[in-house]
Amino acid sequence: MNVPPIVQSTLDGEEVSTRVPLGGEDELFVTPSRTLLYRGDGLLSDESVEEYPHSADRLALSEGRRKARVTLEYALEGDREFTVPAKRTASVLHPVLAGVLGGNDVTDPDETVLETYRFSELTVIVTSDRLVKHIGEAVWDGDFEQYHYDDVTNLSFEPGSVATQIVLEADGRQHRIKAPNDSADDVSERLKRALFEYHGVDSLDELNDRLAPEREEPADDPSEAFASGVDPLEANPPAPDDEADVADRPAGGADDPLAAVGSSDGGSVESASGGRAATAIADAPGESEGSLEGSGFEPAATAPDPELLERIGALEATVERQNDLLERQSETIEQLIEELRRGR
Repeated sequence: MNVPPIVQSTLDGEEVSTRVPLGGEDELFVTPSRTLLYRGDGLLSDESVEEYPHSADRLALSEGRRKARVTLEYALEGDREFTVPAKRTASVLHPVLAGVLGGNDVTDPDETVLETYRFSELTVIVTSDRLVKHIGEAVWDGDFEQYHYDDVTNLSFEPGSVATQIVLEADGRQHRIKAPNDSADDVSERLKRALFEYHGVDSLDELNDRLAPEREEPADDPSEAFASGVDPLEANPPAPDDEADVADRPAGGADDPLAAVGSSDGGSVESASGGRAATAIADAPGESEGSLEGSGFEPAATAPDPELLERIGALEATVERQNDLLERQSETIEQLIEELRRGR
């Protein structure tokens, strides 16, 4: 690698992991501990090198139509920033962000940052060992979330009209990542490949089968349910003493309590457990057959209204368009400020 002498003297023996051309003679060199910005000879200035350590507490990105500004925030030094051509934003952000993650011990030395995705205020970083997610104005700061592949128990996808939900189960909870449909396939495939390689599988079904938590096997012998000392019920329990007395009495006698009970026309006696119960149910006020009122049960919820789902999808698309318009307006304002600063 042909590195300018002024950069070579600044490396102090460190190896360059990534080199990004910025146009002309300008280049960005990324090492494990620093980002080096090299500016070639110009009409009004000589070549120079600026260093940006990866120990920053916060990384922010402001994108304009022609330029993008990368800001690194340090606890003692404050903010330091540099600008790069807008068309080089993705090529610059990925290695710098990977360096910041390593400089803050978020990733391990032998861990590879595979891809970086930015969706408005959502940043998703796929590495060889984990998924890192950050929500907010900054690309990354201390409020990030990470899910190591050792803790993942399931991966699934829920397609939508505007975006796709990536559902990652880890630590006993579901974590959702909403990716626009034009990028969802790339994010999904990159994450699947990383998990496949980490766990040594070849398909999503195989991955979920392997990661699924183990379930307790049911007892082989049903009789083990009574092993705690509870006696099983007898098939023919003995009759109570009062039932035995009733059985010994002659039917229709004076002492028979059922003798005085009967139909008005001399018909047979109704069973106390059958006829009376049926009469009580039939005469119960305010209750009809199939009614659930007062039973503690509620009817099952109906299926979502397709028309409502279509309206929600259209609303999401409108919000996305408005966000794009706001971003373009912000870029225009930034351009005006930059030109005013230059005296134009």
